[in-house]
Amino acid sequence: MNDLSGRILPVVRSGFLALLLTVAVGAVWTALLVGNLASTPAIPWSVVVMASLLWLMWRYLGGTGDTRHRAFRVRQVSGLVFAWAAVAGALSIVALSGLWIVLFRLVTVPGNALPDYSKYPLLTVALVLATASLVTSLAEEAAFRGYFQSILERTVRVPVAIVIPAFVIAPGHGLTQGFVWPTLLFYLFVDVTFGVMAHLSDSILPGIAVHAIGLLIFFTLVWPRDTTRRLIGEGGADGWFWIHVAQAIIFAVLAVLAFRHLAKITESVRAVVMADKELVA
Repeated sequence: MNDLSGRILPVVRSGFLALLLTVAVGAVWTALLVGNLASTPAIPWSVVVMASLLWLMWRYLGGTGDTRHRAFRVRQVSGLVFAWAAVAGALSIVALSGLWIVLFRLVTVPGNALPDYSKYPLLTVALVLATASLVTSLAEEAAFRGYFQSILERTVRVPVAIVIPAFVIAPGHGLTQGFVWPTLLFYLFVDVTFGVMAHLSDSILPGIAVHAIGLLIFFTLVWPRDTTRRLIGEGGADGWFWIHVAQAIIFAVLAVLAFRHLAKITESVRAVVMADKELVA
């Protein structure tokens, strides 16, 4: 009994801390942004403040201690591993954008409440969107795919360790975008995708890059057009609907193939590292 509680309690604690860190970072950024846009929108001081806070967070998470490096998976990877992780991630982003559009046309969902950026200077908008993308990607990848998932992988099987964080973070997605099944299903696929990437790369660095770029694409190309999308129940499924269905399916298959290739590459890299260690020993 004590052995079981000794394994479960650290997992529960790590999941709670991961969710707390993610929500706290998002809340700080939201407060800074609201204050900035309400007071001096022409001077994007919130970006500078948040960038400083993110730098401090990163310095802590990626500190010099080996234990901290292992816990948060802040590890450098080879160029080949990073490239294939980026390819798999890019294909996944295309598939997920198609899935979002399809779901948005099937069911009425709240979507993302984006500010009316037309009222603000272009420089402020560009810096705010870039910072918002980094805030979410850094916090989620470090807390969930790094800290929480790495602990889970030492406790349960890898598929379970990838899926559990996706469910733990679901309330955070629901609080900002509504507790409706299309939104929760979409983010389940998103979080599993980045969980697989972190596991195969054994690093959160590729996931941070892909996650930030993906958010920027959604901020600028996908979410702003949600208000113009028509439910198929109101006018039927047009050509664009089926194009997006095909986009989601085809690019999902390509992403799976890319992840399989990434798995082979990382397995080869690990084999070479183990062989080198045996030679040294």
